Amino acid sequence: MEKTGLSPNDPSSFSRPELVTIRDICLNLNINFDSKILSGNVVLTVEKLDESATELVLDSFKLNISSVYDSESSNKLQYELSDHIPDYGSKLTIQLPSAETNHFKIGIDYQTSPEASGLQWLSPKATAGKKLPYLFSQFQSSHARSVIPCQDTPGVKQTYSASISAPPEFTVLMSAICNGTKTLQAGKLSHFIQKVPVPSYLIAIAVGALESRKLGPRSHVWAEKEIIDECAYEFADTEHQLKTAEDICGPYVWGIYDLLVLPPSFPYGGMENPCLTFVTPTLLAGDKSLANVVAHEIAHSWTGNLVTNRNYEHFWLNEGFTVFVERKIQGRLTSPQSQDFDAYTSISELKETIDRLGVDSPLTRLVVDLKGVHPDEAFSTVPYEKGQTFLRWLEARVGGPEKFEPFLREYFEEFKYRSIDTSDFKGFFEKRFPECGDVDWDTWLYSPGMPPVIPQYDTSLAVICDTLLDKFYQWDGEGSLPISEEDGGSLSTNQKIYFFQKISDQEAQPIQKLILLEKLFNLDKMKNAEIKFRWLRICLKARWEDKVHDVLTWINIVGRMKFVRPLYRELFQWEATKLRAIENFKANRRNMMHVTAFTIAKDLRLEE
Repeated sequence: MEKTGLSPNDPSSFSRPELVTIRDICLNLNINFDSKILSGNVVLTVEKLDESATELVLDSFKLNISSVYDSESSNKLQYELSDHIPDYGSKLTIQLPSAETNHFKIGIDYQTSPEASGLQWLSPKATAGKKLPYLFSQFQSSHARSVIPCQDTPGVKQTYSASISAPPEFTVLMSAICNGTKTLQAGKLSHFIQKVPVPSYLIAIAVGALESRKLGPRSHVWAEKEIIDECAYEFADTEHQLKTAEDICGPYVWGIYDLLVLPPSFPYGGMENPCLTFVTPTLLAGDKSLANVVAHEIAHSWTGNLVTNRNYEHFWLNEGFTVFVERKIQGRLTSPQSQDFDAYTSISELKETIDRLGVDSPLTRLVVDLKGVHPDEAFSTVPYEKGQTFLRWLEARVGGPEKFEPFLREYFEEFKYRSIDTSDFKGFFEKRFPECGDVDWDTWLYSPGMPPVIPQYDTSLAVICDTLLDKFYQWDGEGSLPISEEDGGSLSTNQKIYFFQKISDQEAQPIQKLILLEKLFNLDKMKNAEIKFRWLRICLKARWEDKVHDVLTWINIVGRMKFVRPLYRELFQWEATKLRAIENFKANRRNMMHVTAFTIAKDLRLEE
């Protein structure tokens, strides 16, 4: 179906904020776990920017709208809801009140659909406590419209407040500051306020049987009580990461920095919701070795949340900058060698993604064209790693961190609270560094495939792994494994991840070699999800039938797309497990977040 009516400024949104824009959202919602809906109203404070404008255009996705009115006079307003377009929803057009003003408060009474793509309703059995259900949201990229009638584009930033009614046994959290909770006869009413303007995708909610532990002067971690102590240990260094990020980027403007460890069906490693970062329980490795994901989400406090891509065609401005800053945090807290090792080892992941998408695929450009392509479908590691590589190359080009980091802070200061596109960054860079007039912007930004230049990284930590890998590859499988327990024990977690990633990148290894490798690294009891994921891919590539059950069991528990999508693709490519993969997906998709099911269905070439 042709996606008619979409904005000329954002191919993923119907809204027209250049005519009339939202300045504030005030939510009043009731949570009903039995019917799996949110119901209530929203009051939108809007400003008319074009004097000739007579209507407010919003995004909506399967919302049941019962009334639209002028919130100040209570007069009903005419509105029209267009036909539903799959994946994009409907255009909601509201006639503005006839008044001599450019500022209006528009009220909308509505309720969500049980199939709201931005919400995950979990039954008690899908939680750690097994007693109460759980609700959490995931609005990025364009799923806020399934919960709030809004201008669902990152090009619009607004403040927001919310009053949320829930049963008394639940804790309600949002990506805002909680400024009071009342226990009423019918339940609990929680109030929130976010004074820093945010795009709609950064509005977030979670409701469950939750507890917290203090991590630092401005941070707590939240989780179900069954795992809260484990979470507090794993993320104990959050304040150190936050202070280091401030040293690099400037003042932290969001007040608090809390973490919420979600149930396993959460589709991402983390989500940078302001004041309340969502993270996956796959980070609970027991040794803090995967806490760098928190550094990534902390970096988003500047790169994405403070300065935001105008639309998802410029997604690299969010994610490339975030990976770049994340690695700077890592370098300061560990070592420059570790920072470079992380960057160097991620090149192979980038290459795998580009090879899968196709070296000439337009989706491997830094700046992409999303006309007719949903942002969820375009999601990959390309904006993350290709974007980081470009920034690392630019940093070296201007003379290193001592020159580039002051520029980075100036960039955040110049564009804070705004949504920008790549031309804004390019212009600011060229103004600051006029001597760098030979940067080939067109190739870096608009050419598909791998980056034109890979920076010179310190590879000393990789060389240690490569030496062991050579021994493993050259071994014919007879006799004992040529890698000792001492060799394996000397590798850091990140080196082990690299070690298994390199094996995964190679041709299939004989199963008899893998059996001894499994024993050496105790892989059958591996808790680290990054290592476990790579090990299971290796087993599938080797067509090790005994491991198929382990793969299916794990992907039915873990919802993180980074892991489940490649494993589903491996199962699908193996003729013996192709049908099992499809059947397993169909049986379990109801337990997946919308974005996970949407993308896996495409990977398995299933009709929507």
